[in-house]
Amino acid sequence: MPNVLITGSNRGLGLEWCRQYAATGWRVFATCRFPAQAEELQQLEIEHNALTIHRLDVTDSIQIDALARELADHPIDLLINNAGVYFEKYIQPEQDIDYAAWSHTFCVNTMSALRVSRAFLDHLRHSQKRLIVAISSHMGSIAEIESPGSYYYRSSKAALNATMKGFSLELRPQQIGVLLLHPGWVQTRMGGPDAPLTTQESVKGMRALVDAFSLADSGRFFRYDGSEIPW
Repeated sequence: MPNVLITGSNRGLGLEWCRQYAATGWRVFATCRFPAQAEELQQLEIEHNALTIHRLDVTDSIQIDALARELADHPIDLLINNAGVYFEKYIQPEQDIDYAAWSHTFCVNTMSALRVSRAFLDHLRHSQKRLIVAISSHMGSIAEIESPGSYYYRSSKAALNATMKGFSLELRPQQIGVLLLHPGWVQTRMGGPDAPLTTQESVKGMRALVDAFSLADSGRFFRYDGSEIPW
C-alpha cells in the first residue's frame, strides 16, 4: 500500500486529495492545524481505516520534526505540500500593504514547503514513488502577470517555484522527484463559488500528472490539465 502525506487537509483541495487517495487504496496521513475542528476530515477517517489525521502547523518546526519522528517507520511515497494562504483575497485593493501579512504569506506558501520536504526526506528515500508535489499557482508565473495587485501571493508562489526548482536539482541524484502544479481556478474558499472547476475535477487532473510522473519531469511546472506553465 503506497503512503501519501498531505498538508492543509481540512478543506478544499487538501480534503479532496485525501478523499481521492483514500478511495483508491492509499494510506493517507492527513495533516491540518486544528484536527478537532476538521469535521469533514474526521468523517473521512471514519470511512477509511487507512486514513489518519495528524496535527501540523507547517510554520512550526517543532511540530514538523515531531510528526517526522512519529512517522519514522513509514515510507512516504508522495508528499503533497498543499497548505497555503491568500490574505489579499479578503482585503480591499486600496488598503496599505501589510508587511507582516506578506511575511507570514512567505512563511506558509514558500518556506514551509521546503521545511516540510526536508524533514521527510528519509521517509521519501525509503519509498517506491519518491515524489514531492508543491501546489503552486499560475499567479507565480512572472510571464503570466497581466494585472497589478496580489503582491503577497504572487511573490510567494514565484519564490516557491524558484525554491522547488532548485530543490529538484539537489534531489535528482537521490532519485527523488519534485513536481510543481497549478490546480486551476477551483471552487474552494480561496477560489470562490464562481470558479469553473470543482475540487474533484482539479485533483483528478493533478493525480493523473502524479501517476505519469518520471524523473525527467522533476522541477517542471504544470497546470492541472497537463499543459506546462512558463516561469
